[in-house]
Amino acid sequence: MIGTASHDGLQIAYEPVGEQTGAPLLLIMGHLGQMAGWPTGFCMELSERGFSVVRFDNRDFGLSSRVDDGPPVSKLRQLFRPPVVYRIDDMVGDTLAVLDDLGWASAHLVGISMGGMIAQRIAVTHPDRVRSLTSIMSTPSPRIGKIRRRTLLAMVRVAKQQGRPENAQDVMRSALAFYGITGSPGFPVDTQTLSETVQQSLARDPDPFGVAGNRAGARQRAAIRTSGDRRRELAGVTAPTLVIHGDRDVLIRPVGGRATVAAIPTARLIRYPGMGHDLPRALWPTIADEIARTASFVAPEGTVKESTGRIDKPTNDRAALPGEHTEGAVHAG
Repeated sequence: MIGTASHDGLQIAYEPVGEQTGAPLLLIMGHLGQMAGWPTGFCMELSERGFSVVRFDNRDFGLSSRVDDGPPVSKLRQLFRPPVVYRIDDMVGDTLAVLDDLGWASAHLVGISMGGMIAQRIAVTHPDRVRSLTSIMSTPSPRIGKIRRRTLLAMVRVAKQQGRPENAQDVMRSALAFYGITGSPGFPVDTQTLSETVQQSLARDPDPFGVAGNRAGARQRAAIRTSGDRRRELAGVTAPTLVIHGDRDVLIRPVGGRATVAAIPTARLIRYPGMGHDLPRALWPTIADEIARTASFVAPEGTVKESTGRIDKPTNDRAALPGEHTEGAVHAG
């Protein structure tokens, strides 16, 4: 069932997934993504480990409100230097509004890409709302790990070749083309999950790649560009923190993950060989395990407790300690 939270004159849509009897966990999506970008199968992996899982649409996407940014700008400026309409801190407010509407005083936060930036900022500005922090394929600064020019040009070429999608088949074809640049070369292309995400996204927003969708994406890029360097303030984060990054990520390169874990004293790093800027299905169970392991370090009252997350594979006690850097060992393909 879809719920809505209100903030800044906007309606932010959210959706619980699975049983809602466990520890609260909020999934924060990245740039251009709807809540459907968190696959239901991955959400259920988290639910099975004892979490009450909720995902939501950031402002400007899916079922959440679109923002009015005034008269249009040139396509070139929209692509490379869009005007600033809102900032990451405004999206922090949206996220906190979802927590408030759910009645959650605090939650385990899991953010991906731009969502990781939002989660990092909440851990700094509202530490009492954060039980644990998981930052996936993200960065503490838009200047660290930024996309290389050759990758950007390759994406522009693909966009021109694909044109504006007119139907679900066009969107799927474009998604596969972009996946060839940004996806995980070490894992099989998960066409089933990709198709489900496309269908769900189009059902919620029939024209996400039209003029309005492109302008919404530009507004989010502007928020990322102006988000600043969080490394100094992240040094004060005390919540148990997990940083996940793929070693083949070309959108936010692996240095972004290394910089995040270096900035947060309580953080540990999991780096997965062959993973790009997505969540390969083969890694869902192990990523869910690592999130549960991280969440297990601190109870809601802030006291250390034993793990309640299900860990199916053998664990290394040293690797599980906050502050240690751990290399991901799962690889497929």
